[in-house]
Amino acid sequence: MGVLAAVYLSEFSGNNQIARGVRFATNVLSGVPSIIAGIFAYGLLVAPILGMQGGLLGFSAIAGGVALAVLMLPTIIRTTDEALQIVPQDIRWAAFGIGAYNYQTVLKVVLPAAVPAIITGVTLSIARAAGETAPLIFTALYSNFWPKGIKEPIATLSVLVYNFAIVPFKPQQELAWAGSLILVFLVLVTSVLARWFTRQKVYR
Repeated sequence: MGVLAAVYLSEFSGNNQIARGVRFATNVLSGVPSIIAGIFAYGLLVAPILGMQGGLLGFSAIAGGVALAVLMLPTIIRTTDEALQIVPQDIRWAAFGIGAYNYQTVLKVVLPAAVPAIITGVTLSIARAAGETAPLIFTALYSNFWPKGIKEPIATLSVLVYNFAIVPFKPQQELAWAGSLILVFLVLVTSVLARWFTRQKVYR
């Protein structure tokens, strides 16, 4: 969704009023605290609405995913938009000159040229979402049991670290440190894979 929004902003909007409004909203959302995203998803998907007995989903992995997506979208939109604008205009004119349509130019020329920067933005957004705790407390909650589906509370590393770090028991504190190490390792692996993929793309 973020990449598609950025493609519209950069290639098809013509910098109209809608594009300026979306860019302004993206800049605002990029500075919103993560707990606000959690409250938004809680009110939308978890809390009772209009007298209903429960929310649309209740505490679930889907609600947690929505909250994290709200945090990730601004970063992806901004980085992809800037990456597409950096692509030289001469490349677009060359594609138009040989008879390519606008959508063909975007799909086969502009996007491939901007892939390294786009992947960098996606990696940054994943790194931000990986360590968020507040949105997941409001949406995915926590569970010590293996979930039966994505519509139920689910265990997450960040909430586990939070829960076990504040208790006075050493075994739980050790698990919190282990969870922190795994989180850092996952972010490192994501960054390395992104760097490897972009290098392969550039060399091709």
